[in-house]
Order: sequence, then structure tokens, then C-alpha cells
Amino acid sequence: MDTSCLMLADDLRVMPPRESDWFTLDAARVRAFADATEDWQPIHLDDEMAAQTPFGGTIAHGFLTLSMLSAMSYQVIYGLSGIASSVNYGFDRIRFVSPVRVGQRVRGRFSIAGVDEAEDGAPWLDVHWDVEIEIEGADRPALAANWITRFYLAAP
Repeated sequence: MDTSCLMLADDLRVMPPRESDWFTLDAARVRAFADATEDWQPIHLDDEMAAQTPFGGTIAHGFLTLSMLSAMSYQVIYGLSGIASSVNYGFDRIRFVSPVRVGQRVRGRFSIAGVDEAEDGAPWLDVHWDVEIEIEGADRPALAANWITRFYLAAP
């Protein structure tokens, strides 16, 4: 395996936990997500109806909250050298712990759980993350997940 791949893998294994910036899940973002996914459930869009639910108001889609991991992860890996691109490889576990009220801010907390090197010497690493999306001011996270991203490495 290329030594730059091994160095990046070693750097990732000892990388301390990192946090993203805060992102607001406002009504415009929730509406755009609803339109993109055709998920117009009133709990996300209708203030009057949502006020009558146990949530007491509109909440962001769980999948919108989950999809914010992409933007958050770009901030977390910023400054790491040797990565040409990264893709979502999958999840081992996802739990939607607490709803995010429309208008609340969230951020990601990322910790490296493991790094797998390609067995055939291919120029990529699978990075296993333990990640939580925190809701500003809340005691419990919006979600907790074990996420795998594949980092394709830049040519040496």
C-alpha cells in the first residue's frame, strides 16, 4: 500500500473528536427538503396541525437532519491532506433520538471509530465514524449513527 495512504490512515486513527459549525433547520430548508423528496407530511409544514401533536409544533424531517451529515463532514475533514474525494459508503446504525423543531440549530460531533485500508492496495480508505447530531440547548441528540465514508486518495 502507498505510504501516503498509510500515513493518512494513521493520522485518522489518532484524530481527536471534531465538531461542525451550527446549521439552522429553518422553515425554508424544511420546505426545500419536502419539495425535493415529495414528503409533505403536515408535521413538517403545517404550523396549526403540528401544534396539536405531541411535538407542539413543526419538526424537521429526520432524513433532512441525517442528510446534514454531508455538509458537516466537509468541515470535519477540512485540512486533512491526501483526500481526493469522499463518498457515503453506508451506515451500520442510525437512531433518530429526538425531533428537531423547525428553526433550531444543529451540529455534528464526529469521532473516528475505525479505519479500514483496501486489501488489494487500492487508493482508498473506509472511515468508520461515531457521529451525533446535537440540538442546540437540548440534553439529547437529534440522532446517533455509525457512518462509513470512503476516502479516495489523491495521487502521490
